[in-house]
Amino acid sequence: MNVATERVVAIMSNIEKFDISYSEFHRLDILNKIKGTERSNKFNCGSVSLTILIFSLLANWMHNLDSECFMSLPNDASRLFRGPENCYFCEGFSEVDKIVNVSPTAMLQKYIKHSHPVVITDGASNWAAKSQFNFNFFKKLLDSVDINESKDRNCQFFPYETEFKSLNEVFNMTTERALMKEGEIPWYIGWNNCNDEVGRYLKQFYEKPYFFKNLTEHMSLSWVFMGSPGYGAQMHIDNVHYPSWQAQLSGKKLWKLAPPPECHYSCEPFEVVVEPGEIIVLDTNKWYHQTFVQPGEISITIGSEFD
Repeated sequence: MNVATERVVAIMSNIEKFDISYSEFHRLDILNKIKGTERSNKFNCGSVSLTILIFSLLANWMHNLDSECFMSLPNDASRLFRGPENCYFCEGFSEVDKIVNVSPTAMLQKYIKHSHPVVITDGASNWAAKSQFNFNFFKKLLDSVDINESKDRNCQFFPYETEFKSLNEVFNMTTERALMKEGEIPWYIGWNNCNDEVGRYLKQFYEKPYFFKNLTEHMSLSWVFMGSPGYGAQMHIDNVHYPSWQAQLSGKKLWKLAPPPECHYSCEPFEVVVEPGEIIVLDTNKWYHQTFVQPGEISITIGSEFD
């Protein structure tokens, strides 16, 4: 590692010494040679990938010299540096419990501490959000206030497999597509709320899950996921601070959960369907997860991190 560090420092020093521009850097023969070795598979795949990553980081560093960010990582780069998990959390675990009327103590001791996914069937059964939250509800909310007005919280919008580039585009789709009339294109999106005013307003329609009485909910990180049957999120793992919960307010969603690769031989994948009024609790930093909206109503879920 020390040798690699010295080489990177030497490269950066030469870049500054010879005043190499961003465009000139991308024309270096070494980049094409590295890519060529990857195609011919003459070198270790991991070494080649790491080398390409280093050069990509250097290119991004040069490109962002005048920006607020020192460096922008390539997409999914954080997964390359994810530390291996101790497989204790998934060993012998083969199905998600569906429970009711669970105490905060039992929830903490049996599930949260062990990172075991669980579905609480009465978690959101009495929330007003079940009847109030729909496509038009959020459309009107967006029209009245900028849901993601804060630029300091890294507000996120996930278009998944759709063509949408923003919430404005989502809520300007046709009514026929929004309600999934016959022949319309399916859609599924998600976003996190970055507006404190909106957060306070939404809290009128739901409350912190009763089984989290002694835990902290991070409302500023609240999420909304919405979409039509047939769509969902691809298999992925999150890079967030805490475990999270998601309340199914309408529609049904199939969750496919899988252990990380290092636990492939000691743990099993499994799945569970979450129905309206139910809340799923899981550590999305440990469990790979994929979702599919089931036939029937449009799926709407809200969620948050907790600790």
